[in-house]
Amino acid sequence: MTGLAMAPADPAGRDLTTRRRTARAGRPAAGDTALRLLLPALVLGAWWMLTGLGVIAPTVLSSPLVTWNTFYDLLQHHHLLVDIAASLERAAVGLAIGGGFGLLFGLVTGLSSIGERLFDLGLQMLRMVPFPALLFLFIVWFGIGESAKYALIALATLFPMYLNVSNGVRNVDRRVVEAARSFGVRGWALVRHVVVPLAMPSVLTGLRYSAGVSIIALVFAETINANTGIGYLVSQAESFNQTSTLVVCILIYALLGLAVDLAVRILEWRLMPWRRHVAVR
Repeated sequence: MTGLAMAPADPAGRDLTTRRRTARAGRPAAGDTALRLLLPALVLGAWWMLTGLGVIAPTVLSSPLVTWNTFYDLLQHHHLLVDIAASLERAAVGLAIGGGFGLLFGLVTGLSSIGERLFDLGLQMLRMVPFPALLFLFIVWFGIGESAKYALIALATLFPMYLNVSNGVRNVDRRVVEAARSFGVRGWALVRHVVVPLAMPSVLTGLRYSAGVSIIALVFAETINANTGIGYLVSQAESFNQTSTLVVCILIYALLGLAVDLAVRILEWRLMPWRRHVAVR
């Protein structure tokens, strides 16, 4: 029996994941937050210094203080929250339409070779067309109302979701699928309970990319006869050469992008809690 006795575990030989998780658990939260804020703080400091010393003229880039005062003025007197809500609604509707179709086409082409031959080539060709180039064509097709804005955002968000879902479904472990079939799981039940959960990391990656693209597409969509939204403020600021308002709008777009990315990260955290324990770093 002594020959079968196991040697004491060597701390240096622990699994990499366990060691990384232990290191993360011991990392101070304050230090982690400070590290994340380091680059934004450096950018803010450089911005403040260059504009304060006059290296960058106010007509080129407003100072942080002027930008903050402009933001406060817009918040108090110009229905800024209404404009932000209008932009978020357009991005959300467009993302829901484009992401939904991307999920559908990704499942079809990933699960069926016939579906891949039928749809993939056309979608790849359409993917190569820059969506801003279709702006005026969409105005002709959908008019200058909200439909054209939704359609442009939907088109832009379709392809990141499609590519990631299709790739995720194709890379599902076929042994797991065959095992499920041996237990009588077939058809839609197989897709719902086996394929989609296994492809969920790719689905959420596609959603994350699509959510970010929806904010980028929003910039172009709100040039279509908008009288509300951040894009409307941008067009007004350009007309009156209001640099500080332009900077405020750019920062709002950046914060909206950060917010939607954080929302998808939280969704991933809730739907796939096991991934918190398998990260390499």
